[in-house]
Amino acid sequence: MSLINIDSITTTEETVKRLPRPAWLKVRVPSGETYDQLKHLMRSKALHTVCEEAQCPNIGECWGAGTATFLMMGDICTRSCAFCDIKTGRPLPLDWQEPQRVAEAVRSMNLRHVVITSVNRDERKDGGAPIFAQVIEKIRQLQPGCSIEVLIPDFKGSEAALKIVMDARPEILNHNVETVPRLFKKVQPQDHYEWAMVTLENAKKMDSEVLTKSGIMLGLGEEWDELLAVMQDLADRNVDILTLGQYLQPNRQKHLPVARYYHPDEFNQLREIGLEMGFKWVESGPLVRSSYHAEQQVRALSKIYQP
Repeated sequence: MSLINIDSITTTEETVKRLPRPAWLKVRVPSGETYDQLKHLMRSKALHTVCEEAQCPNIGECWGAGTATFLMMGDICTRSCAFCDIKTGRPLPLDWQEPQRVAEAVRSMNLRHVVITSVNRDERKDGGAPIFAQVIEKIRQLQPGCSIEVLIPDFKGSEAALKIVMDARPEILNHNVETVPRLFKKVQPQDHYEWAMVTLENAKKMDSEVLTKSGIMLGLGEEWDELLAVMQDLADRNVDILTLGQYLQPNRQKHLPVARYYHPDEFNQLREIGLEMGFKWVESGPLVRSSYHAEQQVRALSKIYQP
């Protein structure tokens, strides 16, 4: 396969002065038989993937390997984060048949590990938590032995909504903190740092055997000391897995510009710092995203997973 610079996958005209992208930010052009089959399967079952909606730079690698992150509860989010390319607006009613279709897709792909995420559904008191519980149940029925990671919203810090998901016992409970407290309202105007922290803390209290996981985007304007402080906050809440990746501006007109590009050596340094803080697994690199190498993590760390 040929290599392309990630600049080529942004489509809007340049309206602000941007930092030049360094040479190491290159990804493979999505292609291949497995990639094409997976794309056809998603369309035939009216399913969405965060790989497509969020323009993930690893879509070629992951889809080529036959893995994907399913995006549930529609493709319209009730929040308007300044880094995300998923549409914001009033979502359609929940589709209670969606968990069945996702489980059927997992079986069709013969997956051994699957990641399930969703848009925010703040119009619902439960945030859509029952959909997560149902899809876990359906996948376990149709594809026994497949391990499951859920990347959930913060549910506005609701313990009741979180418990619905935790009672279904996913192998990994993931919620991304995304950035440092100083930048939260700029990056995620409807979110709260405290909601993120209490979600991860409560998940571990509810079931210590379920792995907890969180991720941070680098390059939004955070200082090094602020980044280390958030990492320590997560470690203090016994988060097991940490992902660190470079922020890339999805759309030059609608999203925050990149304030800084981190060198791969800095990502390596952060990985070592994270392991010293006590994280069991740190995935750190320019193109790392929340679901990157998720299957390896669950097989190495989960007490629930039975191969």
